Amino acid sequence: MIYLQLAIEFFKIGVLSFGGGYATIPFLYHLSQEYCWYSIEELTNMIAVASITPGPVGINVATYAGLKTSGILGAMTATVLEMLPSLILVLVVAKLLKKFSDNFYVKTIIETLKPVSCALLLSVAINLIKPELKDIKAMLLLSILLILSWRTKKDPLFYILISAIIGVGLSLM
Repeated sequence: MIYLQLAIEFFKIGVLSFGGGYATIPFLYHLSQEYCWYSIEELTNMIAVASITPGPVGINVATYAGLKTSGILGAMTATVLEMLPSLILVLVVAKLLKKFSDNFYVKTIIETLKPVSCALLLSVAINLIKPELKDIKAMLLLSILLILSWRTKKDPLFYILISAIIGVGLSLM
């Protein structure tokens, strides 16, 4: 039964998460709340690890979530079913793209989905940060890295790696 639930949920994520791997995060957050397959802390760790490992973030997180939920078969189920809608969509869109690329309605739909995806990500980011608000070290680190990222314009992976190193260092103290 767990594999059927994983298949349904990750297929829905694949269908509904428009905008890249990070767009899956609100759905993964919802799964953590609804099914308790993993905690918010584990989701945060999944996102951090998926961000610094090779491959698409959404697929990496789906694989990790499936593995955490029900082992190797769960990882394979979550990964394949999350990718399947995109694969089907890309094949269909590739056939139709030339015909509709300048269509006003298609452009409008895509432009409307961008801020919706950003709002979903912001909502989840706020929920992920809430538990850390009490941790002065974490908030100080977040503030410093945000300021540095705005000033230096380096790749975000650089800051993720730095925060991981500092986080490990602080946890060893």
